[in-house]
Amino acid sequence: MSVVITGNAGAKEAQAYVEYLENKYHRKLEKLDINIDGEFADLNYEFTSVPFERIRRITGYLVGTMDHWNDAKSAEEKDRVKHTLGDSEMESLS
Repeated sequence: MSVVITGNAGAKEAQAYVEYLENKYHRKLEKLDINIDGEFADLNYEFTSVPFERIRRITGYLVGTMDHWNDAKSAEEKDRVKHTLGDSEMESLS
């Protein structure tokens, strides 16, 4: 994490801002730019990226990937009917 301090903020005050932001948002800061102007503090910050996995509902289960499914569950997913509204169905509705 890099902390860029402009203005008249001290190291102790900068650390207080870091702790405040990390506790408030429960994420780690990557960058913090502090600009002190009189009684006001302008904080520009960026958090580290959070990796996530896509979750879908398939055959009644919330799953990220199907690689741990047995053969029967994989076959059930392959045989399922995927419902969509095509262009011709949309035209008949209007």
